[in-house]
Amino acid sequence: MAQKVNNLPQLEWRIAEAPVAYPDALATMDARVAQIHTGAAPELVWLLEHPPLYTAGTSARMEDLHDEARFPVFATGRGGQLTYHGPGQRVAYVMLDLKRRGGDVRAFVHDLEAWLIATLARLGVSGERRPGRVGIWVDRGAHPLGGRREDKIAAIGVRVRRWVSLHGVSLNLDCDLSHFAGIVPCGIADPRYGVTSLRDLGRDVTLPELDAALRSSFAATLGVERAVGQNA
Repeated sequence: MAQKVNNLPQLEWRIAEAPVAYPDALATMDARVAQIHTGAAPELVWLLEHPPLYTAGTSARMEDLHDEARFPVFATGRGGQLTYHGPGQRVAYVMLDLKRRGGDVRAFVHDLEAWLIATLARLGVSGERRPGRVGIWVDRGAHPLGGRREDKIAAIGVRVRRWVSLHGVSLNLDCDLSHFAGIVPCGIADPRYGVTSLRDLGRDVTLPELDAALRSSFAATLGVERAVGQNA
């Protein structure tokens, strides 16, 4: 785990009130990461939704894109493969100064996983890591093909530039799960492994409740919180 630093930089929380176009999100992240690197702006956790779209990470295989015309597809510099973003899914873009937080990228990803697991626990869901499968998974019981049925509820994809992180995580609240059918999500085609959401699991959680859980879980998993921001 990354060593927690007592003197962390200030942290701003921002919540977008309307869906954010993906190119606009990239431009905002690029600008903020540069400012964090120079010390001109505090760290930022930006909570938002996107219009329906697919993103292709640096390991994406285009044969995993089954329906190219379904939604716009954006190449992105984050790690990982193809994933879906859209309404009803909370995206958290996390721009943190990793050099101030121990300088360990693997530990940072582990902490992102812990953040999601702690958030889900506050909402009554047991999320788990799985070796070889990025993201957070929910055990759905025995599968007819044998083994366990496991559904992904949260995805992780990050990039680090000059020791500042960008991109982040997404957690499915009540998104249209059929939209994942246009891709092989994160390159995992095994029929035992699907996608789920809090609503699909029977959890009646509002977006403000999810945001509150994300925020309250952050300090324990990613360091001391000293918020300076409001909605945007």
